[in-house]
Amino acid sequence: MLEILKEEVCHLNCELPRHNLVVWTSGNVSVRDQETGLVVIKPSGVKFEELRPEKMVVVDMDGEVIEGVLKPSSDTGSHLYIYRHIPDVHGVVHTHSNYATAFAALGKPIPPVLTAIADEFGGPIPCGGFALIGGDEIGKEVVESIGHSLACLLQNHGVFTVGSTGEEALKAAVMVEDVARTTWLALQIGLPKEILPEDIARMHTRYQEFYGQ
Repeated sequence: MLEILKEEVCHLNCELPRHNLVVWTSGNVSVRDQETGLVVIKPSGVKFEELRPEKMVVVDMDGEVIEGVLKPSSDTGSHLYIYRHIPDVHGVVHTHSNYATAFAALGKPIPPVLTAIADEFGGPIPCGGFALIGGDEIGKEVVESIGHSLACLLQNHGVFTVGSTGEEALKAAVMVEDVARTTWLALQIGLPKEILPEDIARMHTRYQEFYGQ
């Protein structure tokens, strides 16, 4: 079942340590199949170097395992809540990447002080409140806090990113950590200057509509 999607989800998960977004077994990627609505997600507690397509877990929107011998990620409930409440999302990524999670530890958003933040996220990267792992609570915080952004921090926890595809969600996770690191470095020198909202809007539109091929 969904063999091609399992290969994709396995590959996307293996990209997380390659971009230094996770350590050991933390973090996960899921993708929702556009035809069936089923979700493929990383298994719980398996090292990234041990992941294989056949180890991915297929669940329905209620969290019932449809296929797979391993338990799905402990964050499955959060991923499914996001999918149920943001219909355009078909990829979700969760990390504890260092610099972005440092902002989350403070309960602070990442301010729009870089053109890359304006381009990719269209404004500050918001920070939701604290929630416990295991149910819908984290997903609810993401949905309530993320707005029109592709990324959201969770207080004392980490990063969630979303996308119309798994690759788009992964790119957002990579970009969050990159801009968080640069913003943190700037804060060591002084107080970074925020970009004006009207300039952010123009840059975001240009990037989304005209950048690339």
